[in-house]
Amino acid sequence: MAVVGNEDGTHKVSADLFQALDDVGFSLAPGAVTYWVGETQHGTGFQDLQETPGTVVSTTRTLAANTAHLARLARLLSERPCPPG
Repeated sequence: MAVVGNEDGTHKVSADLFQALDDVGFSLAPGAVTYWVGETQHGTGFQDLQETPGTVVSTTRTLAANTAHLARLARLLSERPCPPG
């Protein structure tokens, strides 16, 4: 999903989307959102940056690692249900 707007908008849209996904049975990794917000009242867009900000890189790596761990856990739980069936 891509959200265009400010930080409050990003939080609102991700909260609504994640709640909807949860309602239909999806599991989401901790911190399952990453975004960039530029300086207030500046016209610089993400695509205009010379390089990706370090905080965005770090958060995205953490998001990817958390998602991979969740996928491994889901596979383990499907192989070994709790309680055993």
